[in-house]
Amino acid sequence: MPEKNQPPVFSGRGVTAVLGPTNTGKTHYAIERMIAHGSGVIGLPLRLLAREVYGRIAARVGEQHVSLITGEEKIVPPKARYSVCTVEAMPSRTSAAFVAIDEVQLAGDLERGHVFTDRILHLRGTDETLLLGANTVRGILEKLLPGLTVVERPRLSQLQYAGARKITRLPRRSAVVAFSADEVYAIAELIRRQRGGAAVVLGALSPRTRNAQVELYQNGDVDYLVATDAIGMGLNLDLDHVAFAQDHKFDGYQYRPLNPAELGQIAGRAGRHVRDGTFGVTGRVDPFGEETVERIEAHVFDPVRILQWRSKDMDFADLQALRRSLDRLPPTQGLTRALPAVDQQALDYLVNYPEIRDLATTPERVARLWDACALPDYRRIAPAQHADLIATLFADLVQLGSVNEDFMAEQVRRADRTDGEIDTLSARVSQIRTWSYVSHRPDWLADPTHWQEKTREIENRLSDALHERLTKRFVDRRTSVLMKRLRENAMLEAQISVDGDVYVEGHLVGQLAGFRFTPDSEAEGPDAKAVLGAAQKALSIEYEARAARLYAAGNSDFAIGSDATVRWVGEPIARLTSGDDMLRPRVVLLADDHLSGTARTHVAARIERFVQHHIATVLKPLDDLSRAEDIDGLGRGLAFQLVEALGVLFRRDVADDVKALDQDARAQLRRYGVRFGAYHIFMPALLKPAPAELITLLWALKNDGIDQPGYGELIPALAAGRTSVVTEPGYERTFYKLAGFRFLGKRAVRIDILERLADLIRPALNWKPGTGSRPEGAYDGRRFTTTPAMLSILGATVSDIEEILKGLGYRADEVSAEEAATYLARQEAPSEEQAAEAPSETTSDAETQPTATDDQETPASDEPASESASTETEASAPAAEAPAEPVAAAEAGEEEQPKPVLLWRPAGNRPETQRPQRQKQGRGRRPVGGTAEAGATPAGGEPPARDKQQHRRRDNHAPGGKGKEKRGGHPGNRKGKDAERPAPMAARPPRKERPIDPDSPFAKLAALKDKLGK
Repeated sequence: MPEKNQPPVFSGRGVTAVLGPTNTGKTHYAIERMIAHGSGVIGLPLRLLAREVYGRIAARVGEQHVSLITGEEKIVPPKARYSVCTVEAMPSRTSAAFVAIDEVQLAGDLERGHVFTDRILHLRGTDETLLLGANTVRGILEKLLPGLTVVERPRLSQLQYAGARKITRLPRRSAVVAFSADEVYAIAELIRRQRGGAAVVLGALSPRTRNAQVELYQNGDVDYLVATDAIGMGLNLDLDHVAFAQDHKFDGYQYRPLNPAELGQIAGRAGRHVRDGTFGVTGRVDPFGEETVERIEAHVFDPVRILQWRSKDMDFADLQALRRSLDRLPPTQGLTRALPAVDQQALDYLVNYPEIRDLATTPERVARLWDACALPDYRRIAPAQHADLIATLFADLVQLGSVNEDFMAEQVRRADRTDGEIDTLSARVSQIRTWSYVSHRPDWLADPTHWQEKTREIENRLSDALHERLTKRFVDRRTSVLMKRLRENAMLEAQISVDGDVYVEGHLVGQLAGFRFTPDSEAEGPDAKAVLGAAQKALSIEYEARAARLYAAGNSDFAIGSDATVRWVGEPIARLTSGDDMLRPRVVLLADDHLSGTARTHVAARIERFVQHHIATVLKPLDDLSRAEDIDGLGRGLAFQLVEALGVLFRRDVADDVKALDQDARAQLRRYGVRFGAYHIFMPALLKPAPAELITLLWALKNDGIDQPGYGELIPALAAGRTSVVTEPGYERTFYKLAGFRFLGKRAVRIDILERLADLIRPALNWKPGTGSRPEGAYDGRRFTTTPAMLSILGATVSDIEEILKGLGYRADEVSAEEAATYLARQEAPSEEQAAEAPSETTSDAETQPTATDDQETPASDEPASESASTETEASAPAAEAPAEPVAAAEAGEEEQPKPVLLWRPAGNRPETQRPQRQKQGRGRRPVGGTAEAGATPAGGEPPARDKQQHRRRDNHAPGGKGKEKRGGHPGNRKGKDAERPAPMAARPPRKERPIDPDSPFAKLAALKDKLGK
């Protein structure tokens, strides 16, 4: 007789339904009732929830009395009296005194509902049976189970709608719900950046990983949880707010909106015990309608009108008989035949495999095939692929009696790797869960215990690695720990490494440099606030200690960099800025506001003392000269100008002042390290690298020059002790002079090197033909040639020295190499008359020529108004080139013509302010142009007529020379000392006269000049 004609066998006698919304204590009530009996079985919808209940019961009665049975895990102590199971793992029949089934409303679920329905209808405890679930199943349960006792439990707290909020503005202790792994990961990443981190709970995670993530949230390490609807199934979470980031889900058959009952089940997780909770939407989800909100708040949902059902009486006569038994109709109203589940879908594929039909020829084998089809599809792959795996297992079971261990070992080995990212590890966890299920089928393996331990070990290792990856990606552990400790108002422990790294509670929070704390650059949003607050609390004592150490530190612990930063033991503590006096810059403290009071005052005072001491020490000659009280009169005025110019004056600029100095005044200045050179008045001690670098820095501070082109690149090169460098046109030219260099065309030469060049030029210009051996470079007593010694001290090539000499005011005459050789040969063989006159000539020359001393009495002539002579400074350049050898005469037999010889001579008339030269009868006329800028007065015998004529012709066209266009006519027409003298060409535009401050040294200097003039 058909099953549908048989009377119902279901009964509710001895069954109690405890119904109510979430947070009513139903699960807690079931646990209390179970341990009141001597034995019991409880079925739960999730392995995660089963783990939680197992722990609670084991803590009450002892682990030796509790077993845990799921599809993937079995913990069965010999003396176990209580069993905690997933609903699928519950036994079909039991002798336990107590049975409880949780979340019975899932009997209406399309995928798993038939399993819940079977347990509701058939599984009973000998003493007590509890059905736990929502009010929505009350009607259908009372209809199917006559005599059922119903107990309704009210919710312990209120649930209210909070509307829509941005994810970044959700309150603490919130859960964000989404229904795809990609969406869950994206939301968790956003929360990590903005709020410090979030725990992640997905159904695809292994139970161990989900437990670890839930614990991360429950412990307060993070304040946010991002999860799927898995949290709606009885998980006891400390949630205050639930926000829906999605309101549609794919249920295995279609993408559909969640109904109010499903929304209420998830939203009901907010609120714990008597603490109220809220729910709302976030992201791109539209706010809930008024009706939906009211139903969720009041827990009023559409009742479950029908339960999913599948026959439990299987006919294993053959494959077709098995399929027909699965297609049977339910025996009573209120039940509906369930859609094909994963196991039935696999069977539908397998019956079409010829090899399976050939093997499944007996009822035992058909039953074994159906048993294999129960393998869960943890991998979420295509049904056909899942069916292929079942076919392989079934073939081994039939042909070998157990699963081929070589095949299983290979599959397990492939999953036993902990490298890779989240998706890779999740796939391996799913893979190993499949083999863990296989290992817990004792009739499938020859050595099930070995494989149970092996797969459990691998699954635990993979789960831990997955939890680590999830935490690393979605949780900032440093921020979570700091925020937790700050909420607890606990004293934070801080440590500072020797490199200045600041650790709070073992987490790097930033860098301490001097008295400034820089938070970690990765901190964002409230993370930055938490880090800053924690660090400042922990560093307050450190600031005081550092201030005390700095105040007692010696000057050797401090340094001033080229960027104007003052450093203490390498850490920046202050910055120099421009002050009223160039030698007294202002000090700006680099410190946080937390360095205050007496400690800040002491730090500032100590830095001030160091800066003043450093400048006074490095620039001691300049400082002594500025304070000199034994220099008076014109010498004091020159000293004032030298200090203002930071130790270097061009002699031509102060020619009148130098001429007016008597020997006593000069001696006073020399005692303070002042040197009177041919081209400059300077202090050699300031040309060393350290003083030159400091002088340049002080000028840059006063003139906003630190940001000028070339400062950062030029000063280190100039301060490295080079004698000359190639110039860079784009750099600030003043830096060359400040560093003790003179800008001369394409090269800048150090000032003291130019004075050494003058010492080499002077003997060549002072020599007269026929007066003895010719000095190196001398030609005819008024011109000279360059020598290897000149090239060597300048570090320049032949073309470079031409630019340098032109910049110094010399002009070149070209003569052929043959003519120069002939003339020199004639001069080096003097006649008897010349030899007899030589002593008197030498004596006369000694009377009229200046001596080659550092303090040259005869001032240098003005430089010509060429570009190279008028520019004084410029910026740095590469290293000096190696000096080139002088040009040698062409070897015999070469076809190239000998190069002309350049004869250098002073150019331009001597300024009227220069002291006139004395002349003697019979000495011949002096060369036109007066003394050279080198301080030497060229003199000597008359050159050959052609040379003399050429010399005059060039002078008439040289800047400052005597030409017909000059006022006064031809030089031959000038008579007497009152004849009009042509005005020399100025090297630079005349300066605009400024009124002299009567209190300045210049006023006294001008008055003294007027008095001497009168």
